Amino acid sequence: MNICVFLSAADLDERYTRPAREFAELLGKGGHTLVWGGSESGLMKVVADGVQEAGGRLVGVSVDFLAAKARENADEMVIAGDLAERKALLLAKSDAVVIMVGGTGTLDEATEILELKKHGRTTKPVVLLNTAGFYDGLKQQFHRMEQEGFLPVPLTDLVFFAEDGVAALAYLEESLGIQ
Repeated sequence: MNICVFLSAADLDERYTRPAREFAELLGKGGHTLVWGGSESGLMKVVADGVQEAGGRLVGVSVDFLAAKARENADEMVIAGDLAERKALLLAKSDAVVIMVGGTGTLDEATEILELKKHGRTTKPVVLLNTAGFYDGLKQQFHRMEQEGFLPVPLTDLVFFAEDGVAALAYLEESLGIQ
């Protein structure tokens, strides 16, 4: 399974890096491919290291203005011309999406994939990995959007909220019929 992971390239503390590394190791041990922003820094590096060290493949999609930070030993690295092309390539190369902790870029990626799902432009399973309660507020906002009629489809059709990597991976494998 090719799993696109949207996440931060920032250096973060242990409450975020430890669960990210554990999830990455699950992906690698499962023989899955990480499709990610290609960065060799911060949480992106932590996840790429974990997947690669556990035997998984790395498919990076960087962007021209960040190409100097791209991981050199990825199995595949593509350099997109801009962020819109990068998002499209990330999604095209993946079977499923996991949203991990991140800033505005991660939030942009997350809302785009959910918008595509809302309009039936993709059926890929999407997991929001709520490490250390990072997305509690966003989850509450999504529930409010649903309750007040802003979502034309049930929230459960758009995204699965997972509290840990084991639940996230189990949901993806079940959604895609992988044993």
